[in-house]
Amino acid sequence: MNFVNSQLFKDVQLAEVFADSKMFADAVPNLSWQSACELYQLVGPLKGDELREFVMSNFLFADQTIPTAKLDTTSVKQYILDLWPHLHRNADTDLASSLMPLQFDYIVPGGRFQEIYYWDSYFTALGLEDIGDLATIEAMVNNFIDLQERNGCIPNGNRVYYSSRSQPPVLALMLALLWDAKYKHVADLTWLANAVKALEAEYQFWMQGCNDLSSETPAIRRVVKMSNKAILNRYWDSAATPRPESLKEDLHDAEGLTTEQQQSYFQHIRAACESGWDFSSRWLCDHNDLKSIETTNIIPVDLNSLLYNLEHTLSRFYRLLGEEQKSQSIAELATLRLDAINTYCWNSEAGVYRDYNIRLNQQSSVDSMAMAVPLFVGAASVQQAQQVKQKLMSEFLKPGGLVTTLCSTSQQWDSPNGWAPLQWFAVKGLTEYGFVSEAQAIIKNWLSMIEMRFAEDKCLLEKYNVCELVSRAGGGEYTVQQGFGWTNGVTSRFYKLLDDSL
Repeated sequence: MNFVNSQLFKDVQLAEVFADSKMFADAVPNLSWQSACELYQLVGPLKGDELREFVMSNFLFADQTIPTAKLDTTSVKQYILDLWPHLHRNADTDLASSLMPLQFDYIVPGGRFQEIYYWDSYFTALGLEDIGDLATIEAMVNNFIDLQERNGCIPNGNRVYYSSRSQPPVLALMLALLWDAKYKHVADLTWLANAVKALEAEYQFWMQGCNDLSSETPAIRRVVKMSNKAILNRYWDSAATPRPESLKEDLHDAEGLTTEQQQSYFQHIRAACESGWDFSSRWLCDHNDLKSIETTNIIPVDLNSLLYNLEHTLSRFYRLLGEEQKSQSIAELATLRLDAINTYCWNSEAGVYRDYNIRLNQQSSVDSMAMAVPLFVGAASVQQAQQVKQKLMSEFLKPGGLVTTLCSTSQQWDSPNGWAPLQWFAVKGLTEYGFVSEAQAIIKNWLSMIEMRFAEDKCLLEKYNVCELVSRAGGGEYTVQQGFGWTNGVTSRFYKLLDDSL
């Protein structure tokens, strides 16, 4: 049954039985959601303590705590090694909750995030590769491929309420990692053919509707025909309803809006969740007002860079399989995309990549760490990389690493926060263009901040205040989470890179 539309679900979420709305969205019913809802119809509606007692009597909740007593809290390196087993989950047997069960093992980020997340898993994989755990990386990739076949896309995470949106397309990065680390050496073309099939399916998902674009209908789902006829992509979600896992927040924020405005608001919010940057001034017309969100009007430079990488990876894999015509065709599409990125997202005067707003027909004014992704995927010219490097080192580099944007807002993907995946995009991108000393400076700032905060927090966290190291990161809809998958993975890789350079 679709439990999110049930009276029980709405009553619990709107009564704020739990401080975090995601808690009840992830609850495991003792029997089934249907039986719990049917019982509630007999005894409800309930309020206050009676409602809470009903919930606690009919549902179980995952333990989100991390057993700090069993972990080494004197060494960041050892803590990361000790933590992996606690973030590891076996293939799912739970068929009653909101989970979309996975057939293979996986790693969760930690805290409130007790399911696999799509783009998180690539950064987590860096740390797993460092300890030689290719098996878990492959298991997660197999889960994504299976989810894609079952769901039509790789969802944000394996929850039914995430099924209508994806996340930044990193499957190509994970498959390339596995090919280079494991399968290339034995020339396993069967594995490669299966990888190509999975990448083709993801590409079709992102490009769905591109053949129906016209001057009258320039945007369909995730594809947009630009004024020069080039096709670029945006984040999108087919649903125009509140997010079940943030029901009370979305309904509260949409108060006072017309029905049409509410639907637009919900869709923009969901699209921002697909971006992984939930939420940021990148998506806001008024940087201080979440109600001004307009994500589907934004052509994000990082999304299109990752899709450029997907096209290039497909071209490379086709060539290895001897399919030259397919390799050439997708390479030509990658070239067209690169031209469009440079036309709409490159600002030669400022020396930065910026998102493009299709409502305003102009570039965004927000400078963000998305500008590092063209370097990460090799889409920048030497001159462009030089200019982006200047911007990153002069304005984005802070005592604790790279700040997410230059806008200070109440949103978590803005200043003063820094996030591990964005550090990796920049470090890898700068290194690829020969800016090794700059990459090392970012690594050293990040690791010194991690060491300092670890001494205080005795754990690793989802995000950090990289501007004021004595302060914990804030902003967003929930408290900062302990764990944390991608922080562990990127930090592990930075230690390795630093050790290798000595």
